[in-house]
Amino acid sequence: QVQLVESGGGLVQPGGSLRLSCAASGFAFGAYDMSWHRQAPGQERELVAVITSAGGRINYVDSVKDRFTISRDNAKSTVFLQMNSLKPEDTAVYYCNAQHALWGPKRNYWGQGTQVTVSS
Repeated sequence: QVQLVESGGGLVQPGGSLRLSCAASGFAFGAYDMSWHRQAPGQERELVAVITSAGGRINYVDSVKDRFTISRDNAKSTVFLQMNSLKPEDTAVYYCNAQHALWGPKRNYWGQGTQVTVSS
């Protein structure tokens, strides 16, 4: 059974930091590109950061560059998102996604999401 379980969300003041984790199980984690997406109320889900299966390539949406860092631990089947200098506009539900590096959308899984709220 495929599972992606996010954790680490919460309420933080502007300028603060959070570290999200996504623990994967039920599939060959090392063969999957991993990404974080977010969706704010009334807005479409957007890609925040992606890391390829071997970790050799990383990309970020422009709005989080130099503030967020995506990483992965293939031995622990976990992907992380370190979020620094958080802004109110980062408030959203953050979702973890796994997509097979070769099969693409035919092997694509989502977590249930974790709420991040940035507010004073």
